[in-house]
Amino acid sequence: MIKIVADENIEFVKEAFSGFGTLTVLPGRKISKNDLLGADVLLVRSVTQVNESLLAGTKVKFVGTATIGSDHIDKDYLTSNNLFFTDAAGCNSEAVKEYVFTALYQIAEEQKLTLKNKTMGIVGVGNIGSRVARTANTLGVKVLKNDPPLKRKSNSPEYVELDELMQADIITIHAPLIKQGIDKTHHLFDEARLNKLKDGTILINSSRGSVIDNDALAKIISQKRLSVILDVWENEPNISQELLEEVKIATPHIAGYSLEGKVNGTVILYKALCNYLKISSSWSPQLPSVIDKITISNTELQQSLHKIFSSIYNIRKDDFNVRKINEFDGKERGNYFDSLRKNYLLRREFTNYKVRLDSNNKELEEILNTLRFNVEK
Repeated sequence: MIKIVADENIEFVKEAFSGFGTLTVLPGRKISKNDLLGADVLLVRSVTQVNESLLAGTKVKFVGTATIGSDHIDKDYLTSNNLFFTDAAGCNSEAVKEYVFTALYQIAEEQKLTLKNKTMGIVGVGNIGSRVARTANTLGVKVLKNDPPLKRKSNSPEYVELDELMQADIITIHAPLIKQGIDKTHHLFDEARLNKLKDGTILINSSRGSVIDNDALAKIISQKRLSVILDVWENEPNISQELLEEVKIATPHIAGYSLEGKVNGTVILYKALCNYLKISSSWSPQLPSVIDKITISNTELQQSLHKIFSSIYNIRKDDFNVRKINEFDGKERGNYFDSLRKNYLLRREFTNYKVRLDSNNKELEEILNTLRFNVEK
């Protein structure tokens, strides 16, 4: 029997991991070295900093994060101390992609913009960015891709330099946070680069807050008339009040918070631990079914898509809730931001929904099928 310490916000954590031995669940920000004394396994999400300070002197041998990002993990320390590590790469890629287009179509509706034939620059073309690119192409949005590691690996002309993206109408960031080296992304969008953006650019960040210099963005955002959509922020949970007041859509680091995405992360950790312990897996999650059906009449394509996306995910509700942070002072602001994430009502992904088309709109039908909807006529 082994001892596991886990973040309480890992979906189905008790169902998945209780059978391995003793399971202790704690708030992620409060997991300490004392909690890990005697523990064999540590399972976290993005708010726990896993490093020598946390692990030295413990007997933890297996570390897993139920997230796609791992900048909160000191992987060099884990490797040098022969500790097993796994992340959950790809687990919520569909959720983040759906967030991006829900937010984008919300902005387009509010600003009366036509998205077709606009140019989208995608920074980081991994699990998420590649899905965003395919969907953008389906929707008639032109795509420019930037990903230096992939460009070096493939030598493909499809990847362009970052400066070539600066004149795109829409820029969406899906890069990991890398703090140093040739592929450094910390403050990749600093004041100089932000000043290169075309006036009126729609800028979306659902990757890591520090990829954008938030102080510089707060200064430039109104000068450049940027329409900024931020899901991630520097210094979370103590986010910039000045920047919050300037962005068009603000959400509390929940772009990947679909039920499917979170459960996928748990499944990846569960299977990795089974393999590590050389035991057979026996648990599989049972997700509730969705009975909602969306009916679309003969309306314009972009309006139809906005109606569908917004009926599934009311992003303005998340924006409203984040802005209530201004009602709090000091430490309570950070506590409120964390509470929005902890108590978040998980979205369901598009594949769960049926869309009924009242008219024979082949273009819309093909787009909905690509987006994984169940289409009825």
